[in-house]
Amino acid sequence: MTKSLHPWLAAALLALLWSATAWANIAAVDSQQWPNRYDALFEKYSNRYFGPHFDWRWFKAQAIAESALRSDAVSQSGARGIMQLIPATLEEILRDQRYLATLDDADANIAAGIYYGRELFRKWQEMPEQERLFMAFASYNAGYYRVRKAYKSAKVKDWKHIREHLPRETRGYITRIRALMEENQRLPSRMTLLAAYIPSGLAGPAAADSELTGSTRGE
Repeated sequence: MTKSLHPWLAAALLALLWSATAWANIAAVDSQQWPNRYDALFEKYSNRYFGPHFDWRWFKAQAIAESALRSDAVSQSGARGIMQLIPATLEEILRDQRYLATLDDADANIAAGIYYGRELFRKWQEMPEQERLFMAFASYNAGYYRVRKAYKSAKVKDWKHIREHLPRETRGYITRIRALMEENQRLPSRMTLLAAYIPSGLAGPAAADSELTGSTRGE
């Protein structure tokens, strides 16, 4: 005679199964399910901060994972807007980008989020190019120092092993972004030589010493 699962355990397993199935079947970032009203802004600031050969859709996918592209989104921790930035992170960004004065304007919010992503991207120069963006996204979600700690804990310094030391929320966050990009089919064309195309004026040794080390969640 088989024993039934405890109700809370059954509910947890169902939730886990639903989550995995939902993200496996999520509409791709190019789908009409996702509005294109901000596409020009994602492309504009991706070009500005990452160069013209970087696929700006990665940042739209990130924004979908953050806020479902809602400009009025506000989290319990105070993260606001499409890219879910907190005021403390904006203060850090304003040290170098004074024109990004508000989180409530969609243009400035997207610009600030992608700029911040670039600063985090610069900090992972030791990573292979195709995994460097994942480390930046993870840092955006969990905080740079937490991800650096995960990097140090991993015996093998690649994304597959590092991710095991990250919070579950952060692992899910990256999974959502990759699912939105239909990565299994698109990765080679969307992640080719990322670092090589960052404009020379934006890169350099000083970039790695940026003070932008927190997360958008204030952790």
